[in-house]
Amino acid sequence: MIATPVTKLFSTKILLQLLLITATATITKAQEFGGNPPSIKWKQVNTPAAKVIFPAEMDSAGIRVADIVQRMNRAIQPTIGYKQKQVSILLQNQTTISNAYVGLAPFRSEFYLTPEQNSFELGSLQWTDQLAIHEFRHVQQYNNFDVGLSHALRILFGEGGQDIANEAAIPNWFFEGDAVFNETHVSGQGRGRLPYFLNGYRALWAAGKDYSWQKLRSSSYRDYTPDWYPTGYMLVAYGREKYGDDFWRKVTQDAAAYKGLFYPLRKAIKKYSGEDFTRFRTNALNHFKTQFKNDQTDKPVNSKQHFIADQEYPVYVNDSTVIYMKTTYDHIPAFVINTNGKEKKISTRSLSLDSYFAYHDGKIVYASYRPDLRWNYRDYSELYLLDVKTGEERRITYRSKYFAPDFSNDGTCIVVAQVGPSGKSELHLLSTFTGKLLAVVPNKDNLFFTYPKFYNEQQLISPVRNKAGQMSMAIIDIKTGNTKYLLPFSFQPIGFPVVNKDLIYFTATSGITDRLFALSPADSKLLEMKDNNTSNKYEPTVADNKLAWVQLTAFGYQLNQVDKNMVKWDEVNPESIPGGLPDFNVSALKRDTSTDLLPSITDQPLTVTKYNKAYHLLNFHSLIPDFNDPNYTFSLTGENVLNTLQSQLSFTYNRDEGYKEFGFDAVYGAWFPYLSAGANYIIDRRDLYKGNNVYWNETNVHAGLQFPFNLSSGKHTSSISFGSDVYYSSINFQSPFSNSLKDQNYTYLNNYITFSNSSRQALQNIYPRFGQTITLNYKTAISNINAQQFLVNGTFYLPGFLINHNLVINLAHQDRNKDNAISYSNDFPFSRGYTAENLYSMNKAGVNYHFPIVYPDAGIASTVYFLRVRGNLFYDYTHVTDFYTNGSTFKGDFRSTGAEMFFDTKWFNQQSVTFGLRYSYLVDRDLFGGTGRNRFEIVLPVSLFQ
Repeated sequence: MIATPVTKLFSTKILLQLLLITATATITKAQEFGGNPPSIKWKQVNTPAAKVIFPAEMDSAGIRVADIVQRMNRAIQPTIGYKQKQVSILLQNQTTISNAYVGLAPFRSEFYLTPEQNSFELGSLQWTDQLAIHEFRHVQQYNNFDVGLSHALRILFGEGGQDIANEAAIPNWFFEGDAVFNETHVSGQGRGRLPYFLNGYRALWAAGKDYSWQKLRSSSYRDYTPDWYPTGYMLVAYGREKYGDDFWRKVTQDAAAYKGLFYPLRKAIKKYSGEDFTRFRTNALNHFKTQFKNDQTDKPVNSKQHFIADQEYPVYVNDSTVIYMKTTYDHIPAFVINTNGKEKKISTRSLSLDSYFAYHDGKIVYASYRPDLRWNYRDYSELYLLDVKTGEERRITYRSKYFAPDFSNDGTCIVVAQVGPSGKSELHLLSTFTGKLLAVVPNKDNLFFTYPKFYNEQQLISPVRNKAGQMSMAIIDIKTGNTKYLLPFSFQPIGFPVVNKDLIYFTATSGITDRLFALSPADSKLLEMKDNNTSNKYEPTVADNKLAWVQLTAFGYQLNQVDKNMVKWDEVNPESIPGGLPDFNVSALKRDTSTDLLPSITDQPLTVTKYNKAYHLLNFHSLIPDFNDPNYTFSLTGENVLNTLQSQLSFTYNRDEGYKEFGFDAVYGAWFPYLSAGANYIIDRRDLYKGNNVYWNETNVHAGLQFPFNLSSGKHTSSISFGSDVYYSSINFQSPFSNSLKDQNYTYLNNYITFSNSSRQALQNIYPRFGQTITLNYKTAISNINAQQFLVNGTFYLPGFLINHNLVINLAHQDRNKDNAISYSNDFPFSRGYTAENLYSMNKAGVNYHFPIVYPDAGIASTVYFLRVRGNLFYDYTHVTDFYTNGSTFKGDFRSTGAEMFFDTKWFNQQSVTFGLRYSYLVDRDLFGGTGRNRFEIVLPVSLFQ
């Protein structure tokens, strides 16, 4: 994957033994069900290695991806294996998110085609090229990890079985580290050559932070830790550098086959390297650490100092006042104004994909992310204008895809980089006051624009990427689009420009460091900041007498300010930015025939055909066991490539009654409402009647509509979903009871509305500071029987006494008919500790107070890592009304109070699992089960198994 996955799609439950190995059977992929409008017409390019599927207007992108996959596949197989199974690659062009993934269950990949503005983070290669050379390596990994025990589980449980086995045997650091090595190996750039990519470790080493392996892998709620991408790259690169290009092929083949069973990857590393894993990883990290031996130490005065804050994209108001984005682990991102060292919050920032903004004369402009109302693969990047003095903001563009806005010198105009569904990059000029489009700057050279700025009234400047992925600084005529390149094109990333008195300040990669430069277009002079501090410097800003930038430290991105007259500059040759791109002493990047393969791949004439949306609609891929006594279920799960139909065939055996249930369910999400339907047939249901067992067969059929709406915008995440299902049930008694008992059938409606709304959460916030979740459910019979049930359940999140504390209130009401002919399911949140029954009328009020207790940052044997321990004090009150068999009224109270302790953990260094303990004291007697007033429970969240 290119970035962090976002959405849960598929969940598997395999065997208890395997669950104990992996701690959870949840598989998370960046997929969206029914995410594209039906108006999109799909095409395809079909090759042996991949079927590339894309919207009708994206032929060139589809052909390019197919060409790269075909050529690269053969060239890099020797380092991972030769097995090949065709994968479907879906190109998504409606989203503003830069991401991609490959996953099993089903075997599929998706590329999100909007590139990032920041060329230091993911590189400057053409985005389709970057995705293809990274993501297809994951395809090869999955194809070749289908061996041994992983293959056996695939035979038994389908793709989901292999997925679980692969995830348990081979850690995520290898999956991503190997893919990053591949993108670096076959191209002239890749993240393995970018100093930005290793920033995190570089900052920790400079601060003398010697975190344990478990902490580096499992992250922390208190301290900054890099993710598994750079970790994996350093280990993979070291392995190939020292032990040969086939080292990881041999290691992963043994690991995926479970040779050694427990911790198979570590055992395979020891087998093929002669080093135990602890020594191997230490040597790997030290190989890169020595590259930065000349970095200045940045040890804090307090050796126990934890993460402080990220201070990003500073902008000077004057020499003594600077505005920047500030993010801490316990506060959401906010605009802050700092005057002479004293901070004042301006406003929290609306949901955004980055922290970039621009400032002019008391106004801030920035791009905010907003999802589409219905189609989850379509979203927008809209501009907000914020008044620094009042903190009030307003949206000035709607349904736009604008990035990196900046003000003109007089503040009346805004320039933005626009990237539409076609993938074409444009510069748009907008009215500051209305957001109206004033002009589109011609893009004659087919460039990709990043961080545009006004140079003067007639010209813009922008770091630009050409088709090859090389960068230059360009000055562009607003009217004609004529472009002058101020630097030669190279693979060295350029970004974060700022204009001050005809000088352009910017960051560019120079060897192992991202340095500050200044460029004078008037005389073509290029100046390099002379500085003994070799830390990477980004996001410069300039005032009359001040210069500032940010650099990553072990405590966050920190603002650095100096007097301009103290800064020394060296004039360098403008024909090239000095230093080039580093390889960090990894010669393996250059030693086989696939080295720098990408430039030699030319577009070949490939056949483009229409893609049938009904292709493999019932695409069954996994058999999922679900053993929840007394029910034992096997489900054959399916999902098509376009993710518009999810289907399931199931068989359940109930141990109590001995009945057998056969079922089929499906949801179709390609139209505006979701359409759902299903049926099940139950054989040998059983109950007692006049002292004898009575047997019957039962048929159930259902169909429904659901309307999901995403209302998220600005500072809140909101959604509403409503729908209705119709259920038909028929009961047919078996002989000899069919003569004495009348068969029954009934039909009922299940109507529901679910609404949720919440403010954003910081990392340490247990729940949002403000939020609501409200569910209404009404079931009513529509046949010749009387049966109704109504439920309303609401949970309300409020701030507690301290920033990471929450007061959570739960209110619920449920009522039904006195003599319901249908026994509906009971979803009422009864008081904790009691045995719940579905009664005539129930009302509940619950109060919870959640708070953190401790952040242990400690683990056990690389198995479980404790990130946080948190508590909850609760009081529940449920009042019920029902009737005795003689018709008299029963009223009762069920009150409980107690405490819960939850453990937020990482298992095997990568899977998040929360579990807890609950003590409930029953103030009233438990009338429906159990004795005693003290109840103890283990709390396992549903997400552990779903």
